[in-house]
This record gives sequence, structure tokens and C-alpha cells, in this order.
Amino acid sequence: MIRIAREDGASPDAPPLDLGLRVRELRKARGWTLEQAAGQARLARSTLSKIENGQMSPTYDALKKLAVGLEITIPQLFTPPSAGQVNGRLATTRMGEGTAKATATYEHELLADSLRKKQMLPYRARIRARTMEEFDGWVRHDGEEFLYVLTGIVRLYTEFYEPIEMRRGDSAYYDASMGHNVVSVSPEDATVLWVTSLV
Repeated sequence: MIRIAREDGASPDAPPLDLGLRVRELRKARGWTLEQAAGQARLARSTLSKIENGQMSPTYDALKKLAVGLEITIPQLFTPPSAGQVNGRLATTRMGEGTAKATATYEHELLADSLRKKQMLPYRARIRARTMEEFDGWVRHDGEEFLYVLTGIVRLYTEFYEPIEMRRGDSAYYDASMGHNVVSVSPEDATVLWVTSLV
């Protein structure tokens, strides 16, 4: 069994990390089979199996491939979340059952509104605005923001970039402290999904 001494600030009495178990947990958390995970990491299935079962110590190159395949950093391979960080929170929002918040330019439907102290604010929005003149200046706030177009065509205006026309399936990620506004340029009101960071 491959055990690595922890360097994540854990108590000296904390047991060393079982790398094989850690890799298996990360794989299963993503719902991947051994074959899928091996393909993602560009490793032989037998190699990954041996790592998970503590039958071989991975080389640095193999660790890099594992990290890339699992979409994490190498240090994250050795720093599992502490038990205190796992709280199992979950909230579902059925279609049309979000909390409605309307403005002159947007109709927001807040999602997962029952959860308090969230680190992200997800909401669906109907874009009613058709021109920049309908806004009282730029919208700006702390954090970062992800925009995904669900229906229609929108134009994303930002303070430092040229306007971007976006259609269904298009997305943008931007600094929300930068002035930004979105208008619908399709005949009907467009709808988008917004996710705003709260930290």
C-alpha cells in the first residue's frame, strides 16, 4: 500500500495519506470506470489498477498524468478535504419554482434559494432589455460571473471589450466588477443561466 506523509498542515498524529485510496475516491466521485479514468489520464488500465491497489508507486510523470486526467493539481492528489468540510448540502429547484426577482431589464429566477451561505449564486434570467439605453449605467458587483445562453440571441456588453453576440449554447466567464450588461437581440426575450461567485 502506497502511503504518503501528509504536508497539508494536518496534525502530526494524522495517518499518512493512502494515495491509492485517494485516487480511487477521486475516480469514483466522477462516476468513472477504471477504463474511463485510465483513458482520461492516458495511462494503461493495468497501471492505474496497480496504483489504486497500492501495488506500485507512480512516477512523477504518472502523477502529472493523473492530475491532468482528474482535472486537479498534483498537490490536490495528496490533500483530501478534511471531514469537517463535507456537509452534504443539496438543493433542487423544479422548473418555474425558483424565487422570482424582476427588474426593468431582467426577470430573474433564483435557483437553490433555500441554501444559505452559498459560494455561488445560480439564477435563470429572461432578458427583456433591447438596448443599452434601458440600463442606468453599467451593472457591476464583486466576484466573477458565468453566463450561458439558453434560448434566443443576446449581446454581451462589457466595459473593456467589444460587444459579443451570443447564441444558444454560447457562454462567457468574466470579472463581474467590470461593467457589464446583456440585451436580447432576437425577436423574443432571450433566456440565460447566470452563476455568480459570492466569495
